[in-house]
Order: sequence, then C-alpha cells, then structure tokens
Amino acid sequence: MFKQIDIKKMKFNPFKLIGDEWMLIAAGDEKAHNMMTASWGGLGVLWNKKVVTVYIRPTRYTLHFVDANEYFSLCFLGENKAPHAVCGSKSGRDIDKAKEAGLTPIFDNNTVYYKEARLVFICKKLYFSNLENQNFLDKKIEDFYNKNDYHKIFIAEIVKVLEKTD
Repeated sequence: MFKQIDIKKMKFNPFKLIGDEWMLIAAGDEKAHNMMTASWGGLGVLWNKKVVTVYIRPTRYTLHFVDANEYFSLCFLGENKAPHAVCGSKSGRDIDKAKEAGLTPIFDNNTVYYKEARLVFICKKLYFSNLENQNFLDKKIEDFYNKNDYHKIFIAEIVKVLEKTD
C-alpha cells in the first residue's frame, strides 16, 4: 500500500538515492510497459517546478515507452538490488522483465510503477534533448560513449510522490 506525501517534507540524500540505491525508470500502460535500471539522474527546481532529469540511451527498449507516453515513474527499491540485475541487463523486447524481476505492476496517472518500490515519483515530461558530443567540455566524458549511443535527456515535473506504508 502507498500513500501520497509532500516532496518538500522528504528527507533524503539525492546522491545516495540515485547513485547508490539506483532506480527503475518505468513507462507504459496495462497493454505494454517496460522498465530499466538507472543510476544517473538529478533532482531540482526548474521553471518553478520540482523536476527530475533522467538519461536514457537510444538502444534501451524503455526509451520507446518514455517517448510514447506523457508520464513515467521513478521507482526506488531500497536495498533490494535483485530486480536491478534483471532490469539493467535484460531487454523487455525479449522477456517479460517485470515477471522475471519479481515486480508487480501498478497503474496510476497514465503510467506504471511497482508494488515492491519503497518510494515512487510519478513524473510528467516537460522537455527532452539529446546529448551531443561536440558540447562536452571535458573530453573524458566521451569514454562513456564508445558506441556513439549518446543519452536522450528528459526533464519531467514530479507530479506525485508515493511512499510505501506497509
């Protein structure tokens, strides 16, 4: 069971939350949905809105779902890294990732999140762009892109925060 909470009352370290705990970026509906593990992202304020910034490589199947939908979710599973092993290494093109990762989908606000999450951000897309290597000021960043698969960037408003109650 989840309850909606005020993001301004939350106490967390975004570097630990995203960089250490990781997250699932999920999108889609009851007909079709997918998720992927991510450990890159940001939280902040932009355009007078509370926003997240996420990065998705063009090769990821989840990108199709984020592109096609107005909303996506960020699901934080806490210390449980087992689903990330599946969601970060296998493609939803080939398997039912939710089933294989032991995740139970819940549908809300035109997107999907998972019962096993401890914290969920429901996000509405505001902006996207593609990283362009000619804009890298630190040329070592290019080392992350040996396949020239530069991330697509999404900035989205956090429209709802859900916290697990049980």
